[in-house]
Parts: sequence; C-alpha cells; structure tokens
Amino acid sequence: MTVTAAPRSRPPTDLKTWLAYAVLTLGVVVTLFPFVWMLLTSLKSFQELFNLAFFPTDPTLDNYRQVLTETKFLLWFGNSLLIAAITTMSVLFFDSLVGYTLAKFDFPGKQLIFLLILSTLMIPTEMLVIPWFVGVSDLQLTQSAPGAYFSIMFPGLISAFGVFLMRQFFETLPTDLLEAARIDGMGEFGIFTRIALPLVKPALASLGIFTFLGNWNAFLWPLIVIGQPQYRTLPVGTALFNGEAGTQWGLIMAASSLAVIPVLIVFAIFQRQIIDGIVLTGMKG
Repeated sequence: MTVTAAPRSRPPTDLKTWLAYAVLTLGVVVTLFPFVWMLLTSLKSFQELFNLAFFPTDPTLDNYRQVLTETKFLLWFGNSLLIAAITTMSVLFFDSLVGYTLAKFDFPGKQLIFLLILSTLMIPTEMLVIPWFVGVSDLQLTQSAPGAYFSIMFPGLISAFGVFLMRQFFETLPTDLLEAARIDGMGEFGIFTRIALPLVKPALASLGIFTFLGNWNAFLWPLIVIGQPQYRTLPVGTALFNGEAGTQWGLIMAASSLAVIPVLIVFAIFQRQIIDGIVLTGMKG
C-alpha cells in the first residue's frame, strides 16, 4: 500500500507582506524616476523641451551627436576616468596598508594615530578648500597637465574612512594564520598582499566603488582648482553647458546619461562583492 503525501499548501500572503512589497515598489519608482526623466529629456529636441509632455513625441539623438562631436565631452570624460581610477587605486592600496598596520601590529601610539585619523572625518570639506587652494597655487601645480591632475586628485589619494573600514575588516582576520605564514618565512609585504588582502575582498570592493563614485561625481574642488578647459572633469564641463538663450538642458541630460555608463559598469562588476561586504559587516560582533 502506497501512501501519497498531501501537497503542501502555500502559506497565505498576509497584509504585512503586501505592505512591504508596496513600500519597496514605491522606493524603486522614486529612485528610478530621475534617471528615466533624464533619459527621456535627452531624447527631446530643443523646442520640445518646453512642452509639459513626459515622453518625447519625436525622439531624436541630436543631443548625443552634439555632445560627442561639438563639445569637449570625450576629453572631460577621459579626465574624470583617469582621476577616478588613479585615486581609487591609491585609496585601495594605502588605506588597506594603513588599516592592516593598525590592526595587526603593536607599536607605541597606535591608538592615538588611529584617533587622529578618525578625527579628520569631523572636519568639513569646505573648511579645507582654502588651504588646499593656497597650497596648489603657491606650488603652481595647475599650469601643466601632471600638476593639474595631481591638484584635483591629492585631497582624495588617502581616505580616513577607508582606513577605518579596512582596519575593522583586518581585525577579524585570525592572527594565527598570519603567524603561520611568518614561521614559513614569508615576508610581511607578502603576507599582506597574498594572504590578508584576498580575505578582505568584499571590503576592498565596497571601498573601491565608493571612492570611484565619489571622485567621478566630484564637483566643488575640481571647479575651484581648475581654470583651463582642457583639464576640466566631466561634472564641471557638463555644468557649463550654458548658452545665450539659457541652459542647454538637452545637452546636459545627454551628457549625464553617458556619464552614468561607467558607474553602471563598475557596479555590475563588483555588485556581488558589495553585497558580501554588507553581509559580513552585519555579522561582525
């Protein structure tokens, strides 16, 4: 005699679940609305920009053509990409190195150094702009290409937040594993690069994408320090799309739509590591 198991009934969806889905859906709509509006506006002609219609009646790619052929968009795009990439690599290397040192070595004044690094997070960026600008002006760094790029990058080459983040993750690594590598004769830099860093990849990915996005979207400091058009970054160049008849919203939206592409690529590559970093951060006690 065969006994057939009764089919499992699916638990009913309660009101709280529906409410959670509704709130999440509303959040997605609110988040995506500016991007959709930006993309649709970039497809409108100059005359159609003054209409109240949300969707373009006669979509055109003329704004993209003007941005790519009649402006210095590609130059500004390259400047932003170069600055963001170099700054991100610098932050990942130096912040992880400092965080590893503060987490896994004992030396006099370690806690004081860590507190001093954290204290810099309480200083508003606006208060640092004047000494930064005076310094680069006295050194005349903005007159040539290497100096101009360095002037934009140097405030973010090392991040206090990155040092804090990497120190917290390195603290979770077992010290016995590092001691075993030392007993086997591996040097300290080899232990750092071949053992410690691979174990904190989620933190590196999170720090990397935050740093890249911060430098890619930076506006205030590049606007202040750079006066020559060939050294402008993409946010600064895009903001200067002004004509005699007013702001060229079609060009701004087309340039902004193109500027989102590297951000999407970076997130698509590192999204799994970012999620792992959030999960591991929540599990640490």
